[in-house]
Amino acid sequence: MRKGQELAVIKTIDLVGVSEKSWRDGADQALAEASKTIRGVTGMEILGTSCTVENGAVTEYLTEVRIKFRIER
Repeated sequence: MRKGQELAVIKTIDLVGVSEKSWRDGADQALAEASKTIRGVTGMEILGTSCTVENGAVTEYLTEVRIKFRIER
């Protein structure tokens, strides 16, 4: 580490976004909600997808994501 350079600490949280449209929209929903209360979001990883089925049709798209953000000092 160079003199005067600060160490960065990244924290992660796992969330599940829910959408009636698509898995991508589910991811967007999770990010939008996280961004309301978390500052400094630097990335998002898609951990998995699933869906809710009723009467033979998809009713909800579920997208599990990991949100990454810097810890503020």
